Amino acid sequence: MPQSGKKPPGKREARKIDRREAIVEVAKRQFLDNGYAATSMSAIAAELGGSKATLWSYFPNKEDLIAAVLDEATAAYRQQFADLLRPSKDMPSAVLQFTRSFMAKLTLPEPLRLHRLIVAESGRNPELGQLFFERAPGPTLAMLRDFMADGMASGQLRQADPQLAADALTSLCLGGMHRRILWGAPPPAPAAVETEARNVTDIFMAAFGPRP
Repeated sequence: MPQSGKKPPGKREARKIDRREAIVEVAKRQFLDNGYAATSMSAIAAELGGSKATLWSYFPNKEDLIAAVLDEATAAYRQQFADLLRPSKDMPSAVLQFTRSFMAKLTLPEPLRLHRLIVAESGRNPELGQLFFERAPGPTLAMLRDFMADGMASGQLRQADPQLAADALTSLCLGGMHRRILWGAPPPAPAAVETEARNVTDIFMAAFGPRP
C-alpha cells in the first residue's frame, strides 16, 4: 500500500479537529438562522455546551468564525471549479461544464441561504462582504480569468480582456434563474438548470467566441 508520507493525527489532535468542525457547524447554523449581527459567541458556546474560553481558544472572535464557515462552505466548490477550468481544446464544451456546475451549486439551499445572509449583512458589516468575496467569488473569478486568457491565447476565444470575459460569464450565471430563486421562487428542476446553462453558454460564446 503506498505511503502518503503524512502521519495521521494522534488522538488528541483528532479530537481537536472534531471539536473545531463541530464549532463551525454550530456557528453556520446560528448564522443562517439568526443572521451574523444577531449571533453571539456566547450563544454558540451555549449550544456547544462548553465554555466561552474553549470557543475562544479555537476562534478568538466572530470574524474568524464566519471566515471558517465560509472556508468550509466553499472549499469543495473551489476544488471542483479548479478541476473544470483547465486548458481545453473544446471551449464551448468546457464553458458548458463550468456553467452547468456553477449554476447547479448556486441553486442548492445552503449556498442560497449563505448568499442571502451576506447580502443582508454586508451593508452593516462591509468586512463580511469582503470575507465572502475573498473566499468565493474572488478565487472563482481569478480561475476563470486565467481560463479565458488561455482560450484567447489558443484562438478559441476572441481577443478581449480576460477579466471582462470572466465577469460576463459569472454575471450571466447569476442572472435570470438564480435571481428569481434568490427572491423566493421555488428551486428549479435539473432539466431547467441544464437548459439555462446551455443558454448562458450560447450567449457567452456568441459574444466571446472567435470571429469568422
